[in-house]
Amino acid sequence: MTAPFLKWAGGKRALLPVLTPLMPSTYGDYYEPFVGGGALFFALAPARAYLNDANEELVNCYAVVRDRVDELLRALAEHVNTAEHYQHVRAQRPDDLDDVTRAARLIYLNRTCFNGLYRVNRRGEFNTPYGRYRNPTLVAEQVLRAASAALQGARFTATGYEDACATAGAGDLVYLDPPYVPAGGYADFRRYHREQFRDDDHEQLARLFKELDARGCHVRLSNAHTPLVLDLYADWTIHEVTSRRAINSNGAGRGPVREVLVAND
Repeated sequence: MTAPFLKWAGGKRALLPVLTPLMPSTYGDYYEPFVGGGALFFALAPARAYLNDANEELVNCYAVVRDRVDELLRALAEHVNTAEHYQHVRAQRPDDLDDVTRAARLIYLNRTCFNGLYRVNRRGEFNTPYGRYRNPTLVAEQVLRAASAALQGARFTATGYEDACATAGAGDLVYLDPPYVPAGGYADFRRYHREQFRDDDHEQLARLFKELDARGCHVRLSNAHTPLVLDLYADWTIHEVTSRRAINSNGAGRGPVREVLVAND
């Protein structure tokens, strides 16, 4: 099984033993409109996939890993794990960089920032502090090459989630893993894109879930175990799962967390 090459808030690596048995045994194309770290995609290894995320830095990184992994490895080798270099890289404007340098920047920051947390301010600027790790792996060659091979059948977009699965049809698998409904309110700390995802967005996503079901898609959705989520998906099969949150601003907040996996079949 191919491993994700990024640590990502809300990543599903720890939940794979629970999630993968709840996926259909056969399906057509694979759609993931909120791909994030892509743990389920890499575990399932579909022959053809449509991967999308609102985070353009992440989508660019996936495309570079797929198409230009050798150049990416060389660019990563130029980075060093020091606080001074970290601050220099963090201050760079991604729009001023070529695609490979931009992807290497994202991976480097992910490996060396505090807790691997991708966080931006309202201007979309990366602002996670330096992690001060003694010896992080900056060039994970085998992981990146395996990811590159797994991504060969994938197409990437950085658009809205509805547009991202507009072509999904009967027999296709759509996995929805949106920013979760937060039990403690919508704190800015949870921001991984300049835009937030709030209750009305979750209500719209539930309408899309119903539409995809009507198209004949296999639909799966992960979210927090909250009254809003339980109400929005009351007509579907809800599996309760327990995960351990690996990324949190407070170490005490990384314990077991109740989640749900909603399925339409």
